Amino acid sequence: MPNMSLKKNPMPHQPADVRNKNFEEVALGYTPEQAVDEAERCLNCKNKPCMNGCPVMVHIPEFIAKIKEKDFEGAYQVISQSSSLPAVCGRVCPQESQCEKYCIRGIKGEPVAIGRLERFVADYHNANCKEKAVKPQSNGIKVAVIGSGPSGLTCAGDLARKGYEVTVFEAFHLAGGVLVYGIPEFRLPKTIVQKEIDTLKELGVKIETNMVIGKVLSIEELVKEYDFKAVFIGSGAGLPKFMNIPGENLNGVFSANEFLTRINLMKAYKDDATTPIKHGKKVVVVGGGNVAMDAARCAKRLGGDVHIVYRRTLDELPARKEEVEHAMEEGIIFDLLTNPVQINGDENGWAKSCTCVKMELGEPDASGRRRPVVIAGSEFEIEADVVIMALGTSPNPLIKSTTAGLEVNKHGGIITDENGETSVEYVYAGGDAVTGAATVILAMGAGKTAAKAIDEKLSK
Repeated sequence: MPNMSLKKNPMPHQPADVRNKNFEEVALGYTPEQAVDEAERCLNCKNKPCMNGCPVMVHIPEFIAKIKEKDFEGAYQVISQSSSLPAVCGRVCPQESQCEKYCIRGIKGEPVAIGRLERFVADYHNANCKEKAVKPQSNGIKVAVIGSGPSGLTCAGDLARKGYEVTVFEAFHLAGGVLVYGIPEFRLPKTIVQKEIDTLKELGVKIETNMVIGKVLSIEELVKEYDFKAVFIGSGAGLPKFMNIPGENLNGVFSANEFLTRINLMKAYKDDATTPIKHGKKVVVVGGGNVAMDAARCAKRLGGDVHIVYRRTLDELPARKEEVEHAMEEGIIFDLLTNPVQINGDENGWAKSCTCVKMELGEPDASGRRRPVVIAGSEFEIEADVVIMALGTSPNPLIKSTTAGLEVNKHGGIITDENGETSVEYVYAGGDAVTGAATVILAMGAGKTAAKAIDEKLSK
């Protein structure tokens, strides 16, 4: 009998007043009993509407049916036919606006917890399966992938499964891209990311770290001197944006990109860190997206009294609802309809406060959201010895500046056709390097699309 409960099985969590003092994973995952009970809520619709919202087209009803049968490894095998990073997607994908958005059960209640079930299945496999992935027979064709984030890893994995000799070139000393430098440990443990990467290595993917393509080697050199027959650019969007207000050059002012990279990749929060970061007592995070939530929650774990300053209301906040709720539970203060206009420093050049103004919503702007308008005479100050700008990022211009003929748009994103091919033949791109900062699963979808196109072109 199907489980006709209108509510999802709740996800077990660390208590808020405990987790806001550590970097351990917040969500604890389903038990097998909870997973089977949640899977029983799935009606196994014939037209599979949930798949319409999945950028990588995971066979959702099929893997959930396996969970109902308690065939958890079988469920993993279904997912892995489409996704190279199931343990990652189960944790960080915005399922509520993708697969779960189309779930029939969501019409009169909550949708099936597809993301939580995907996470359960991937974690079960990682804990219980000791067999290594089997490397396919090589076809002898070399493909280079620039960047080891979600789009690059997905492209590499799909091509490796088809027998291509894939080498991933990563600028940092550790593979994983935004999965390791951008998303905090308490949302995505790095052991999970490493496990996914190890699986790709078992498939034959080579990963070269400390390789800044455009500086160490150019794309032209990869093709002409190293005989790569195609190149996929998945270098992400690592160039941070600022407000260009007075005081942004003060000590204690960070881009969220730098702050999170130092926390996540360099473990700057540890007492013995070789590159420690300032533990702010009063912290202001400017922005309202998932990156702002990540930065604020990290700052809270460093002991700060943290304010998120956002110029619109809670209804317009772009971050995932779950992340906002977690931040609020952890004691982070939301100053809505508020915008900083200046950062003030002390006599030693360190930030000490933000001068802010109150806002009200006017007519819609180009994005369709109502434009914030300053309320005259509303200036006030918020104490802040650390200010973190979480205003988005754009693609780094290095590859464009070193690759002849590579066309980009006015935002610096690489221009591609529907298959991911750029203006340079045999050079493809996807993910944030094309779109600007977006979601992990959309980047994975772009990597998958490009891998398919590369295979079709090179196998003619």
